[in-house]
Amino acid sequence: MSFQPTPTDISVIISTASHTDNKETPSLATERRITPSWSISVLKAKLETMTGIPPGSQNLLFKAPGQADRWITGGEERQIGEWGLVRGCEIVVHDTRPPTARVNFGDISSVEKYELPTETYETLSNSVLAWKKNQKLGRFNPDAQSPESLLEEQVARDTHEISARGIAVSKRAIVLPSSPPHIRRGTVRYVGPVKEIPFAPLKRTLDETEEQPVWVGIELDEPTGKNDGSVAGTRYFECGSSCGVFVKPEKVQVGDFPPLELDFDDMEEI
Repeated sequence: MSFQPTPTDISVIISTASHTDNKETPSLATERRITPSWSISVLKAKLETMTGIPPGSQNLLFKAPGQADRWITGGEERQIGEWGLVRGCEIVVHDTRPPTARVNFGDISSVEKYELPTETYETLSNSVLAWKKNQKLGRFNPDAQSPESLLEEQVARDTHEISARGIAVSKRAIVLPSSPPHIRRGTVRYVGPVKEIPFAPLKRTLDETEEQPVWVGIELDEPTGKNDGSVAGTRYFECGSSCGVFVKPEKVQVGDFPPLELDFDDMEEI
């Protein structure tokens, strides 16, 4: 095959073959300019910088519009231009190494991570912690309540809200804030502690010997909730998937809220 080299570069799509479900599908897909006079060995060396696949482990599949796919074979010194490079053609790089020998650049679990020691962080003058100290915020506020006193207040507030709002199991309720058309209504199915939900000021879950904040579990009429009546494997009531929600008592309003029903008269007009 006679070939006259030309210095004109041609834009070519470079992709790699990924294996999914025992099938190879192109991935990566980046466009690069290729010089037709490059030898196959030179091309493979350049492809290694793009794909991470060593030249000796590359099998190259050439794809061109209107032509059958061809493997690039026949010697490393042959020029890539012999395959008829045209704009829009594609070179798919196949990795012949076994999967266990390939580097998985998408797996960050093996990447060593730097963690700043707590004692070092506390000595920094330009950190968020230093700013909180200067502003006397959070635990650095001398007038701030202790987490334990905040827990007592929360339990008392929850108990008062439950009584004042008349919240009880089996009552119909809506979740606040609610405004048309986004009104979440349902039936109260549980009133009591949910030990799996951490108390924020303490930054931990509470054990059974401690006072527990009160939560209201509601089975919603529509699947706009966050669970099925269970939290972290503990079931508090039965309902459909995404129909359960746990909210604080101040977010609940009980009343005569009938289940949502379709307006068939309106549907006939659609």
